[in-house]
Amino acid sequence: MRLPLRHLAPALAILAGTMAACAELATEPPADGEVFDAPFAELSAGELRVFLTGDAEFSRRFAPATGLGPIFNNASCFSCHSADGRGRVENSLVRLGTPDNDFLPHLGGPQIQDRAIAGAIAEMVPDGVPLSRRLPPPVFGVGLIEAIPDASILANADPDDANGDGISGRPNWVSVRDYVPGGVPGAARTALGRFGRKAQTATLLEQVVEAYHQDMGITSVFRPAENVNVRAPFSDDQAIDPEIPVATVQAVVHYVRALAPPAPGADTPTRRTGAALFASVGCAACHTPAFTTGPSSIAALAGRRVEAYSDFLLHDMGDALADQRPDGQASGREWRTPPLWGLRLMRRFLDGDAFLMHDGRARTVEAAILLHGGEGERARAAFAALDPASRRTLLDFVESR
Repeated sequence: MRLPLRHLAPALAILAGTMAACAELATEPPADGEVFDAPFAELSAGELRVFLTGDAEFSRRFAPATGLGPIFNNASCFSCHSADGRGRVENSLVRLGTPDNDFLPHLGGPQIQDRAIAGAIAEMVPDGVPLSRRLPPPVFGVGLIEAIPDASILANADPDDANGDGISGRPNWVSVRDYVPGGVPGAARTALGRFGRKAQTATLLEQVVEAYHQDMGITSVFRPAENVNVRAPFSDDQAIDPEIPVATVQAVVHYVRALAPPAPGADTPTRRTGAALFASVGCAACHTPAFTTGPSSIAALAGRRVEAYSDFLLHDMGDALADQRPDGQASGREWRTPPLWGLRLMRRFLDGDAFLMHDGRARTVEAAILLHGGEGERARAAFAALDPASRRTLLDFVESR
C-alpha cells in the first residue's frame, strides 16, 4: 500500500533510517507545528508505527470491490477532512430528524448518503423534514480532548445560569453504543459527549466506526450490516462483510488520537492585547483557553496543557444558527463550543478559503463572531461595539490560534 506523501519523511526515518532516501525528496517537509497531520513528537517507536499504519488507512480510497457503498458520502476519510483539518462546504454532510428526535427510520436516517455505487440509488433529501448541514470537523487534537477529565469540563457547566452572565453551558450526556468495550475511555453506558458539532459522541471508537459505516458504507465487526437505501434495497455487494478488520479500525483510532494540534502563532504584544480583549468582551466564557489532560492510553498525552479554546459544553446560539435537529440531550438550538486551534493555518489547506460555523456559512472569523446569538449575543454585541483598531487586534489574536 502506498504510504501518504505527507508522512514519507518520518516513515523513512523510523522504518528505513537512511539519509540517502530522505535526500530524494524534492523539498523539505513542513515543521510539525505547521501542519494538521503530524503526530505528537513524543510517541514511542511502536506508537509511531501504528500511527503510520492508521495514516495510510485514513488516506485509503475505497472502491466497490473493497467495500465502498452501496450508498455513501465520500470514498475516504481524508477526502472529507482537508489535510486532517476542517472540511469544505462541498464535503458537508446532511443530517435529518424531527423535533422529537425521531429519525424516521423509513427514510433511512439520521444521515443522508447522497452518492451510490453502480446499480444502487443514493438517498434523496426528503421534503418537509428538518435538515442540518454540517461541515466535517478537524480531527487533530482529539486525543487531548478525550483525555480531559470529565470533572474539568463539568466545572464550567452552569445550566441554570447561576452567575447571571447569560451563559448556561451544559453537558450532553449521551448513550454509548453497545460495541464500545468497557475499557475504552468514555465507555460508561452513559457518558459525557465530547466530539461532534453537538458533542453527540463520547468515544473516538464510535467516531471512527460510524464514519466508516455512515460516510463510506464500510462495514466492520462493530457495524457488520450494510447501510442501505431503505427506499431502494440493493443486494449486489461485491465485498465480503465485514469489509475492514478490527485492526484497521484500531489503527485509525490510534492515528486520530495521536494527531497533534498545530502550534499557535508567535506571541506578540499585539496578540497579548487581543487575548485580553477576547476575555473582556466575553468570548472566553465559552471558548475556555486551556485545560490539562488526565491519564491517556498514549503516555505523551497525559498531564498535557490543552489550549483548544473550548469548554466542550452545549450552548443555545439563537434562532439564526438553530437547525432544529436534536442530538442526544442537545436541542435544535444548541451547539458544542468549537475549538479555535488551527485557525492560523486553515486557509493554507483550503486554497485560501475559510469555512466557519457548523455549516461553513461564515467565510471570515469576524463574520462568525457576528453570527453569534442566544448565549453568545452579549459577546457579539461587545465585539461589535469595539473601535476598528481593537476589533483588528482581537481578530489577529483569534486568527493566530
